[in-house]
Amino acid sequence: MAYVTRDGVRLYYEDHGKGPAILLSHGYGATSQMWRDQVGAFKGKYRIIIWDLRGHGESDCPDDPEQYSKQHTVADIAALLDECGLERAVIGGHSLGGYSTLAFHRVHPERCDALMLFNCGPGFKKDEARLKWNETANRRAQRFEDEGLAIMGDRVEYLRAEHRDAQGLAHAARGMLAHDNSEVIFSLPDIEKPTLVLVGVDDTPFIAAADYMAAKIRGAEKAVIEKAGHAANLDNSTDFNTAMGGFLEGLET
Repeated sequence: MAYVTRDGVRLYYEDHGKGPAILLSHGYGATSQMWRDQVGAFKGKYRIIIWDLRGHGESDCPDDPEQYSKQHTVADIAALLDECGLERAVIGGHSLGGYSTLAFHRVHPERCDALMLFNCGPGFKKDEARLKWNETANRRAQRFEDEGLAIMGDRVEYLRAEHRDAQGLAHAARGMLAHDNSEVIFSLPDIEKPTLVLVGVDDTPFIAAADYMAAKIRGAEKAVIEKAGHAANLDNSTDFNTAMGGFLEGLET
């Protein structure tokens, strides 16, 4: 088990394979283990780095709610790249991890060889929409505080997500899942890196977001995965890996 420590917070990560580097961030409530099929498929040709966001899995769950934010996640990704001796990598993520990928690019575009955005959105322009999203995030946090890790139910097995601290997930919902501004969505036209936007055909809440990102990011490739919902890489790993692999091969030409 490997960890990188940033400002006293230990972050769990795994480093698999050799070749061009890819760093993958999971979604809220999941862990690095959601990427096991991708590690198996790509580690023979690529270096795949996966990690647990703070508050999740084997990473630390600070007691201080101020230790959870988009800004902390961006700094955590940079620290992981530093720990692995990487100036840059293909940066990708699912859901919250995809939003965090965009947030990282906004601050560190020079460290991104390309972006992969899986079943995610770029945030909201309008305060009303952002408030509605944040209310949902707060309800998730409250449920973890009231009911504990039991609310994960069978999603523990589905997401391959073993957690240790319900309060850490509650803090992550309020500080990382919730949005505090529109800077990420307004950064989309500034992206000049090769970008894959991928969504499951049944991921209804995020189809419009995928269309929007594909339209706003110049030259973005879009992939729709059949027989898949929000966790497309788990629902249909075969087609997901085909789309991801085709995108990565295109970077080499």
